[in-house]
Amino acid sequence: MESMGHPEIYPLVLTTKTQEIFNCRADEDFTDEQPYKLIKKEDIFADFHKRAAVSDFYPFKKIIQEYPGDELLLVYDKDFKYGLNFYLIGTEEGKENYFNPPAVSEEQEEQKELKERVPEDILIYKPPVSKPWVSLGSEKEIEEESVKESTKQITYMISRKRSTFGAPIQFSDHNASSVKDAYVECTAYPDKNFTLKQLEKDIGMQAVPQVKDTSTQTRWTYPKNAAMQYYPREFLETEKETLGQSKPFTDFLNNASISVEIALQQNEIMNTFIDDWKCLAEEEGTFGDKTDTHLKEFQSFTDLHSHMETMITCVSWHPDIYGLIAVSVAVRLSFEDRVYFSSKLMLQPSLILFWSFSDPIHPQLMLESPDDIFCFKFCPTNPNIIAGGCINGQIVMWDITAHADRIEHIKTGGSRSKKPILKPMFLLEPESNKEVMYIRHCAVSSIENGHKKVITDIHWLPDTFEVNRTGSVFENRSELCCQLVTCSADCTICFWDIRPQKTLTPQPAEKKKEEMIEIPFDIPTTFLHLDLTWKPLFKIKMSKGETSLDHCPTKISLCEDSLLYKIQDKLLAQNKVIQAEGENPYQNLESGLANILKPIDDFCTKFFVGTEEGEVIYTDWKLERDPETGRLMTKKPVNLCTVHDGAVHTVQRSPFYKDIILTIGAWNMAIWKEGVMTGPLVQSSCAPKRYTSGHWSLTRPSVFYVGREDGYIDIWDLLEKTHEPALSQNICVTMITSIKPWAFSTKQQFIAVADYYGTLHILEIPWTLSHPSANEASSVSHYFEREVKYLEYVEQRKKIREQHKKEMDLETEKIKSKTSQKSKEQLEAELQMGYESYLELEKTVLLNLGLIKMIDMTSFTNME
Repeated sequence: MESMGHPEIYPLVLTTKTQEIFNCRADEDFTDEQPYKLIKKEDIFADFHKRAAVSDFYPFKKIIQEYPGDELLLVYDKDFKYGLNFYLIGTEEGKENYFNPPAVSEEQEEQKELKERVPEDILIYKPPVSKPWVSLGSEKEIEEESVKESTKQITYMISRKRSTFGAPIQFSDHNASSVKDAYVECTAYPDKNFTLKQLEKDIGMQAVPQVKDTSTQTRWTYPKNAAMQYYPREFLETEKETLGQSKPFTDFLNNASISVEIALQQNEIMNTFIDDWKCLAEEEGTFGDKTDTHLKEFQSFTDLHSHMETMITCVSWHPDIYGLIAVSVAVRLSFEDRVYFSSKLMLQPSLILFWSFSDPIHPQLMLESPDDIFCFKFCPTNPNIIAGGCINGQIVMWDITAHADRIEHIKTGGSRSKKPILKPMFLLEPESNKEVMYIRHCAVSSIENGHKKVITDIHWLPDTFEVNRTGSVFENRSELCCQLVTCSADCTICFWDIRPQKTLTPQPAEKKKEEMIEIPFDIPTTFLHLDLTWKPLFKIKMSKGETSLDHCPTKISLCEDSLLYKIQDKLLAQNKVIQAEGENPYQNLESGLANILKPIDDFCTKFFVGTEEGEVIYTDWKLERDPETGRLMTKKPVNLCTVHDGAVHTVQRSPFYKDIILTIGAWNMAIWKEGVMTGPLVQSSCAPKRYTSGHWSLTRPSVFYVGREDGYIDIWDLLEKTHEPALSQNICVTMITSIKPWAFSTKQQFIAVADYYGTLHILEIPWTLSHPSANEASSVSHYFEREVKYLEYVEQRKKIREQHKKEMDLETEKIKSKTSQKSKEQLEAELQMGYESYLELEKTVLLNLGLIKMIDMTSFTNME
C-alpha cells in the first residue's frame, strides 16, 4: 500500500474456514464500533504448522515472523478501502497510529467540514493557474510533418555581347559533323540531387462502367415452301483430258495428297472432338495417383498428470464441436497385476479425457468412473449423454449438459488460445479446483444383474426403432435414443433401456423415504432412477449348441450402424430445438412408455458378431420359445465362419453400403456381404505384424485403415490393390489401440490414432485419401458384385465336382460288382467277342488301304 501512503498495511482475504478458526467472522465478531481484533503470533504459527501453504496468512509469513510484538492487529475492511475484506498492520508504529490517530489541524478540519456541507453535484470553480510549458514530443511531430526544401537550387547564367543585340539574323543549313562546336549533345545522366525515393503513395480511383442501351427489331416473314432443281455442271471429255494432263493440277495433287493422308490417319488414331480439360481432370482423379498420400501429423495429446502408466482403450470425436475429442484411458496391467495392485488402483481415478485442439496439455473435462472404461459412445440424439462400459462389467452414464457451454465456447482453429489465468491456491476453496476438472457419473448399472466380465463393445440403438423383452422391434415415437447394446467376455450380449421400468408392486411412501439418499449438488439427476438398480432388458447367450462351451463376443455390428454416419444434420437440428425449448428431453423419459407402439414386421433383426476365437457369426437377436419348456431362448446362428487366427478387434459396416462389413482380427482382414453365406468377399493374407484395430474411410468407399502392433497403419485401397495395402506408414513405436477418422469439412479431415503408451495422435488426411473420384462408388459396387458372382461360381463348381465324384464312385463300384459276379465261361465268351471285333476291324482297314482285294477278302474269310 505504498502508493496510498500506508506501507505498513497488507490487505488479505480470509476464507470462511479461517474466520471460524480465529473467531473473526465478518458482521459477527467484528462490528462498526470495534472493527479490529488482536491475534497472537502463536496462533498464526500453529495454523502454519497445521495447514501449511493453505493458510490464508502464509503469503505474509516473513512479515509475521519479523514482527517485534506478540499480537498483530487485524482490521475488517467493510468498505473494501484497500481492495480486500481484511488488512493486517505489520508494524508497531502503524498499530499505535490506528489506536491513537494523530491530531488534525483546524484548517484541515474546516476544509473537511466544507467538503461535507457542499453537495457533490455542485462544482466549485477554480481559476486556472499558469504553468511552465513542458515538452512532450509534439514539436518533433510538427517538425517532421513540415515541408522543407531537400534539393539544392541550381543557378544558370546566360550572357551575350552587347554589339550583337538587334543584329539581323540569317539562317542557313550546316553539317553538324563537319563544323566544329556546331552540335552539342546533352545526354541524360543520373543526378543524386534530384533522385527521390517514393516510400508511400495514396491513389484513389473509381471505375464506372459505360452503359449503353441498344435494341433491335427483326422483321419476321411468314414461312414459305420453296423448291428448286439443278443439274451439275460437268466438263467435256476433252476438257477433262486437258485438265488432267495440265501441270498445275498434277502439282496440286502431289502437294495436297501428303497433308490429306496425314489428316485421315489422325482421324483414325484419335478423336479430334474430345474435351482435353475433362480428360485432364479424370487423369488426376484416377486410381493409383501417388502424389501426397501420406498422413501428416497435426497434433498429439498426452496425459502428463497421471501417476501410473496408462493406455488409450477407446477414442470418439464429439459429434458437433470442432476440435474436441474424448478418449478413455486404462492402466497397463495384466489381470494378475491388477489383483496385486488392487488397493493402489482404488486410489487412482478411472477417467475419460476431453481434449481440445486449443490446449494440448490440459484436458477440458474429466469424466470419473468406478473402474477403467474400455468402450464408450456419445448419444446420437444428444451428445451431452455418454454411455461407457467398464472392465468390471458395469455400464456408466454421464450427463455433461451443465458443462456444455464451457466446451462449446472453446477457441478452436489454427490459432492457439491463451492459457487460462488461475488464481493462487490460497485464494481458492479447498475443493473448488477439483469440481472444475472432474465430473462424477450420474448412474451405474447393477453388478449382480449385468455383465460379469469386461465390456468389449457398446452401441446406441438408433432413434427409429426400439425393442421389447423378446427382441421384437417397434417404432420409436419419441425420436430419442433410449436403448443400448453391449457385448462382454462373459459370452453374453445385453440390451439395456435407460427409461424407468414400471414395477408391478408399488413401494410404500415410508420405505421410499428411508431409501432416499442425499445427492451431491454437482451430480445431475437425469438417470437417478437407474443408479445401482439398472438391469438389462434381455440377454442373448452365445452358446455353441450341443457343447457346453460358449462363444466369447468381442465386437458387434447392428444393421442400422451405417445410419449413424448420416445423422449429423439431424443431430444439429435436434440440438437447436432443445436449446429453443430450454428443456432436456431426457428428463421426462417415462412419456414414451405409456404409448402403445406399433410393431415393425419387415425389420431385419440379424447382426454380425466377432468372437475371441476369430469367428464371425451372423445371428438373430430376436428370442424364440422352446417348444418343450416354453422358455425364451436364443436362436441358433444363421452362419458361422472361422477366418481370423485370433480375437476380432473390428466389426464395422461400410458407411456407403449397408450390407458390406469389415472384420479385422489377428493376422488378416476380411470383407463380408450380408446375405452371402459362402464366405468373405475379400480375405487378405497374413500380415507381417498382428492387426489391432481398423476403420472405414468416411469419404472414400474403397479405402479403409488398419492399425498394427508395431505402430504402422496399413492404408488399403480396393481399386488400386486387393492383395496388399496400398500404403504403410509408421505412426508410433508401440501398438495402435484405436483408429477413428472424422470429416470436419470437405477441405479438412482428420484421423485419430491412439497407442499403447497413452498418446493420442491427430493426423491430417491428404487430398487423395479424402476425395473420391467421380465413379468410385459405382466401381467399388461393381467390384463387390463380381466377387459375389465369383463365390457363386466357386460354389457351383464345388457342387458339380462333388456330383461328378459321386458318379465316378458309383461306376467304379458297379464295375467291381460286375467283375466279381462273372463266371469263367462268361469271361471266355467276352474275350472271343473282343477278338472277333478286332478281326473285323483289321479286314476293313486292309481293304481301305488296297492291300487286299475283294476276292482275296473272300478267300481270307473262307480260310478263317
